[in-house]
Amino acid sequence: MENLVSQFDDYRSRMNDRILSADNKILKRIFNLDTNTFSEGELSVKVKEMIGLSSSLVLRCDDCVRYHLGKCHEAGVTEKEIFEILSIGTLIGGTIVIPHLRRAVEYWDELNEK
Repeated sequence: MENLVSQFDDYRSRMNDRILSADNKILKRIFNLDTNTFSEGELSVKVKEMIGLSSSLVLRCDDCVRYHLGKCHEAGVTEKEIFEILSIGTLIGGTIVIPHLRRAVEYWDELNEK
């Protein structure tokens, strides 16, 4: 059985390919803007992904949380840093964020099993 990480990565890749194959200029520009926003700049990729993770938790977007957890993992964010980021998002988002926090920790654990 595939784990959460493989399922998410496969689905995201497949659907992004499908969306971009429609050749819609606006959607392509939005995807490009996202890519460029999280590229190295005055802030490092690591810092940008950490901000993205906390913001995604506040917005309660599980797909976004998973995506940014994966990118944080790739950028070398430590578990202690992850829990600090998640604590900020939970503080700002309030207790309604706790179910998303649980899923985030579950996903982080699976990332570390790879």
